[in-house]
Amino acid sequence: MRNLRPVDLAREHGISTQAVRNYEEDGCIPPARRTATGYRTYTESHAAALRAYLALVAAHGYGFGGQIMRAVNTGRIDAALAVIDRSHAQLLRDRETLDTVGEALENLATAAGTAPHRSAGATTLRIGALAERLGVTAATLRNWERAGILKPDRDPVSGQRRYGAADLRDAELAELLRRGGYGLDQIKTVIEQIGVAGGASAIYAALHDWRRGLTVRGHAMLHASAHLSRYVESLGDTADAAAPARRANA
Repeated sequence: MRNLRPVDLAREHGISTQAVRNYEEDGCIPPARRTATGYRTYTESHAAALRAYLALVAAHGYGFGGQIMRAVNTGRIDAALAVIDRSHAQLLRDRETLDTVGEALENLATAAGTAPHRSAGATTLRIGALAERLGVTAATLRNWERAGILKPDRDPVSGQRRYGAADLRDAELAELLRRGGYGLDQIKTVIEQIGVAGGASAIYAALHDWRRGLTVRGHAMLHASAHLSRYVESLGDTADAAAPARRANA
């Protein structure tokens, strides 16, 4: 079995030898063998582990990627697969949320006969009028405000809430998402993303970018699965090759 140095593993991925050592210490690649003088030596199995780990990071993030590799390296394959399942489930939820947001924006535009960000014109609504328009209670709107979903202005004299065009858009979208079964934290995240995007054209551009990002993640997951499969197979080959020696020494 060919021995590899830390620099050999590092060069393949354009990373530092210290990064390789860090990944080993974190359990993301198996422990290296040591020479009589204390230098680390790696094998092709270590190289396969590093390829798998970096591919998993690109697909699932550092948290999930580390959990998967530590589970595999300690023989807990089912635990590793469970983490992969959670990551795939998260991607599916993201896709469903994206679809819901897109449908909600289309519904808002259709109902108003114009782009979502102009649906209320230049007028403002008080809390009672907005609640009646949405078919919810004023208490619900105040709850959404406490959750950070709505951020209405206040009349400088009376202190009453004033909901503008952007508030109406956010409130209508929040109500659609609420009916779709989304929690307040999820709704807040969607509203914040749309707020950062800006106007209608920017919102749709952002949706396109989000969808493209999910596609990239999906492809990265396929790539990572291939690398992880090869690494797991190499562990089996290593174990099979070591078995005769273990029996001979028994």
